[in-house]
Amino acid sequence: MKKRVLILGSTGSIGQSALTVARKLSERLEVVGLAAGRQIDELRAQAEEFRPRAIGLFCPPSGSAWRQGFPGKTRIYEGADGLSEMVAEVEADLVLVAIVGTAGLGPSLAAIRTGKSLALASKEVLVMAGEIVMAEAQARKISILPVDSEHNAVFQCLGGSPFRQVRRIVLTASGGPFRTWDAQRIESATVEDALDHPTWKMGRKITIDSATLFNKALEMIEAHWLFSAPLSAIDVVVHPQSIVHSLVEFIDGSQIAQLSHSDMCLPIQYAFTYPERLPSPVRFLDLASVGRLCFEEPDHERFPALRLARRAGEVGGTVPCVLNAANEVAVAAFLQRKIPFPAIWRCVEAAIDAHKPIAASDLETLQRVDEEARVAAVEWIEKRSYS
Repeated sequence: MKKRVLILGSTGSIGQSALTVARKLSERLEVVGLAAGRQIDELRAQAEEFRPRAIGLFCPPSGSAWRQGFPGKTRIYEGADGLSEMVAEVEADLVLVAIVGTAGLGPSLAAIRTGKSLALASKEVLVMAGEIVMAEAQARKISILPVDSEHNAVFQCLGGSPFRQVRRIVLTASGGPFRTWDAQRIESATVEDALDHPTWKMGRKITIDSATLFNKALEMIEAHWLFSAPLSAIDVVVHPQSIVHSLVEFIDGSQIAQLSHSDMCLPIQYAFTYPERLPSPVRFLDLASVGRLCFEEPDHERFPALRLARRAGEVGGTVPCVLNAANEVAVAAFLQRKIPFPAIWRCVEAAIDAHKPIAASDLETLQRVDEEARVAAVEWIEKRSYS
């Protein structure tokens, strides 16, 4: 029988790569559901090609006209609650959550609670609510398969080994477009500069996160939850070639790394077909042609995101939620040219400084803290009269 896959975020870069995998493995995979943010025309074209049982739109326009043109008998869901309902109601074996930001939390929990395996590409889900999500997954014995290239690499390197055999996890970072820029030059970085990623082609938000290294900061916290690893056992190394996607160092001194070209089809396919490995559309790696692999320590002075993430993760509770929310607000403000690039870090640090940590005991608490942090971040930006 084909594995039934539901893809949330199908019009984004991860979702499009997932559909590429689905086309290549059409004899193994059936796309039973698709959901997008607001790209109606693209979602309609995808629905026409894959004929899913259901489609969803996170940010639907007013009225019902947008519902026209989808294949007959396709169930249609809309809004945040609609996506969670879609996950709960559509029969699927695996749900890929590739929605940017915290919007993926509700659908992720819906997948777990209805017994569906979860392929997770939205790192914000575990940053905001890792304790709750992992507890529910473990209680229901639901597999969470990481799709981020770095976490998927760690998952492959571990090979089922218990963490007690691991000394540390090393996540690799490309360094982004500002890896060689000095602090003064970074102060004047433009939106176009920050979006010019040297290795990966990604969405705007995650590309800015890569430029600030907040992408890697969030991944540290995500790795803490995915692999039951203390923050002290998670390191980051800058690797400009983006060939080594992460590595695991074991207690005997052995290091095992996962290497491949930068192509999200590979980790997506591994999550879709796990525990099997199948031929993929990814071009094979020729190390001789690559020639040289370089590694550097990250500069915490020029890029303070990693320091802020370690602080947030070690304090725990609601602090990671604040870090994530403030970062989303600051990135949006930068993309709207309301703040300079370094203000992203400063805004996040100010939000963490102003927050009094409490236990992340339930979703209602986290949702309240998330909203309060967003308001605080907006106020911090407005008080500085950035134009």
